[in-house]
Amino acid sequence: MGLANIEKLVIKYKNGTTSLEEESILRNYFTGESVAAHLQEYVPMFTYFTFIKKESFNKNVQLKIEKPRNKNRKFLTVAASIVLLLTSVFFIKKENDRYQAKKQFAQVTKGLKLLSIQLKKGEIAIANVYSNQNN
Repeated sequence: MGLANIEKLVIKYKNGTTSLEEESILRNYFTGESVAAHLQEYVPMFTYFTFIKKESFNKNVQLKIEKPRNKNRKFLTVAASIVLLLTSVFFIKKENDRYQAKKQFAQVTKGLKLLSIQLKKGEIAIANVYSNQNN
């Protein structure tokens, strides 16, 4: 592969736009013997990648599995349930109070309208009485 193509692939590699095939070409070039002097700075990086790929870990690792703390979990579950229950009761009571207030307001409004109608009828009746007396 020509040096100009390698330089283009290095630029693509820096931008993160190379494919796996292009990265393989770069790895082969930089781990080979004839690397251009101005590209020598990339040799340790690609050599490291090649070396690290061959490395493996063969030691057995013993994992210690801890049992979950059931007492804390049960306590938190019960506490959360109580908080949820109290919150919902509070909001239901608050909504019921609002409903009752609206209902009472509607009843008072209806009563005041009825009173207003009756007062107007009485006012008209009194006005008729006074007008009949004056005539």
